[in-house]
Amino acid sequence: MARGNLRIFLGAAPGAGKTFAMLEEGRRLRAEGADVVVGAVSVRGRAETEALLQGLEQCPPPSKAAGSAEAAATDLDVGAVLDRAPGVVLVDDYAGTNSRGSSRWEQVAVLLDAGIDVISTLDIRHLESLSDVVQSITGIREQNTVPDKAVRGADQIELVDASPELLRRRLGEGKIYPSQEEADLALAGDFRTGTLTALRELALLWLAERVDAGLSDYRTLNNIRDSWQTREKVVVGLSGQADGQTLIRRAARMLAGAAGGELHVVHVRTGTDGDELFAGKELELQRRLAQDAGGVFHTVGGEDVAATLLEFARSINASQIILGTSRQRRLAQFGRGIVAKVLRTAGGIDIHLVAQDAARTGSSRRTASLGRRRELPAFALAAGLPPLLQLALDLLPHQQLSTDMLVQLTGIVAVALVGGLWPAVVAAALAGLIVNYFSVRPIGSLSVLDPENVLALLIFLIVAVAVSLVVDRSAKRSKEARLAGAEASILGELSRRAVAEGNSIPDFLEQVREHFQASGAGLWIRRQTGHRKAGDWTLHEYSGAARPEAMTEADSVEQLDGDRILSLTGRELSQDERRLLAAFGAHLLAMLQREELTASQRENLRLAEGNTMRTSILRAVSHDLRTPLAGIKLASSSLRDRTITFGQDEQEELLATIESGADRLDRLVSNLLDMSRITADSVSPLISPTYWADVVGEAIRGNASERLRVLLPDNMPPVDADPGMLERVIANLVENALKYAPESDVVIAGAVGGSGSARIGDMPASELTVVDHGVGIPAEEVLAMFRPFQRADDTTPGTGIGLGLAVAKGFTEAMGGVLLAEPTPGGGLTMVVRLPLSTGAAPTTSPRGHHAGSADSR
Repeated sequence: MARGNLRIFLGAAPGAGKTFAMLEEGRRLRAEGADVVVGAVSVRGRAETEALLQGLEQCPPPSKAAGSAEAAATDLDVGAVLDRAPGVVLVDDYAGTNSRGSSRWEQVAVLLDAGIDVISTLDIRHLESLSDVVQSITGIREQNTVPDKAVRGADQIELVDASPELLRRRLGEGKIYPSQEEADLALAGDFRTGTLTALRELALLWLAERVDAGLSDYRTLNNIRDSWQTREKVVVGLSGQADGQTLIRRAARMLAGAAGGELHVVHVRTGTDGDELFAGKELELQRRLAQDAGGVFHTVGGEDVAATLLEFARSINASQIILGTSRQRRLAQFGRGIVAKVLRTAGGIDIHLVAQDAARTGSSRRTASLGRRRELPAFALAAGLPPLLQLALDLLPHQQLSTDMLVQLTGIVAVALVGGLWPAVVAAALAGLIVNYFSVRPIGSLSVLDPENVLALLIFLIVAVAVSLVVDRSAKRSKEARLAGAEASILGELSRRAVAEGNSIPDFLEQVREHFQASGAGLWIRRQTGHRKAGDWTLHEYSGAARPEAMTEADSVEQLDGDRILSLTGRELSQDERRLLAAFGAHLLAMLQREELTASQRENLRLAEGNTMRTSILRAVSHDLRTPLAGIKLASSSLRDRTITFGQDEQEELLATIESGADRLDRLVSNLLDMSRITADSVSPLISPTYWADVVGEAIRGNASERLRVLLPDNMPPVDADPGMLERVIANLVENALKYAPESDVVIAGAVGGSGSARIGDMPASELTVVDHGVGIPAEEVLAMFRPFQRADDTTPGTGIGLGLAVAKGFTEAMGGVLLAEPTPGGGLTMVVRLPLSTGAAPTTSPRGHHAGSADSR
């Protein structure tokens, strides 16, 4: 019997429409004549789902006592379905379990083995391989998961997508959870915008990977080597020369109009090209440019550059490759043979050759030298070693010409090891003459009578030069490798110390001076004058003994930019050392720019906050503080007026006015003092493990509003907070919600373990939400809402000076937490207080979650 087909509708979260899509497909198949039954479905009181269920056969049939489609079985009865033997069965929630604890995906496997086609639904959060990722997003470990093998084995997977905004709107309209309490809890948990966005991206990426894997398997199975241009993927080949940045920019422009295009920048390291060892600075600049352009930088190894580049391009199914070439018909990017090979073997991949000026390509090769200290002794050895070897041969009895040649060849190799190619060539020429004179007949003459001896001497010279060339290249590569390793180690240590120790500019200059063993290292900055002159430089920072008076005293300089120069005194640098000094200079420039940006940002923020605070305090003093003072003054003056007689009720009313005005003044002054403490960074919270329920109970004590509801889970863990500050934060948020949503309920809710965004840095956190269903505020005004002295446009005068949310935000951040604002689906505002979970000892007082969370608090 053939195995049945499995089709899965995949979604990011409840409410995306998976069950709706499954039932619609079932109705379509039934209309086409297929034998379709419903094995298990979750209606959850949704009218649209119940309407789709009408007319579809259920197996087993619902109980007549239920009287509606609400009685549709949530358990899958495998035995009943097998007895019915339909063509297609609809099974909702592929990751679910029945009342006896059996996994639904295992039950579906039984139906598939029986040859029955199954259509099911699945949330991305229930995939076993993604459980850790989902937990980091939602803060909850899913108990019911499905092995990836059981999902990837499906014959068809379709994504049912819905935007986070649509899901939250459906939640607000009651289309996901019929209970308002369930909806409010979801708003504080999994239905946060960030959580839904992350889950949606996870579903899209997982499905995209499955599509790519399926395409790759198909291409491998059918031995397809040519690229299929399903979307634009451009590969830029780099050699480390200066023209690489032009190539990357050209590729970025080509992809600008291609939706979904990918940019891959590739540098092939062969280990045989000396230029690679000196391209570190350029490659680092090109890596940053590639990342800024939205691309990915790759470094791959291989001896054959063309083959390696094409293999990489085919592995990602690239559509285009971009290489650089000189305008003087010299293929400067990789060399003539490599580019030609790429062109010959590219197959279906388009090749773009970008012309560059020779000066810009920087294609001149630099060959490492073994140095005069080795070459001069090697020339002396080349002149003396062949005669000495011939003298030794004369003392040893032998008859074969080959013996002389092998001994002399050994000497040539020794010369090559010492001094490289050219001393070895001199030694080979001299050894050839000596062998010819002393060992080839006629002895004592340079003439050769036997043609075979001519051939032997010629082969000897060729082999000697070839061996010398190989030994020379090996010696130079060894030296280059040592130099490159030393430079990499130096730059790596430089970066490590800069990150780990946060070096200052003087410390960095001291590192430069120590490395180059110079007497001093300095940073020069151009004077800000009207006309630039050669001497308009001042020494900004210096490390060393004697400070130079002018930059002309420096022995080596490296221009960082138009206004800054790095200098060394006391030592001349070689070409290799100058290249390393340039790398130090690039790092120093980055440090300077970072310091300037940080200082500028800090100063601008300080000035802006100071100006805002001064202006707002003046406004508050001139209006908001004077209003209650005027009421107090009027009431007290009236009571003191002996010419007026007030009744008992009138006196009580005037005294109440004085008391209300004094209370209002006290609140205003307290907020002003709190705001000044926050602005001056003088808030010192006393952090301790704190239960949400304890603080919420104190914050709403005395608030008799009938519109206030508290829905806190009983088992919310404690957080690290200052109880007094946290109580003030919650009280301000509740007061703000009641004030700006006068006709809606205000719900204080929380989620056990927090939601997907419930992390502060790398620390797990817990969240409390204050939800109202008022008019809300526009998204562009959310940030301004937390600034001091901000009030809604429709607020009547005399309702406060707009410091409540600013104080709440300042106190929350002082405790190491975060205060956020989000729109409530259906209208309104949701305030989110996020604090780190406590890692210390739990408070001695027991949590009061039972009385605060199990019923509405008034």
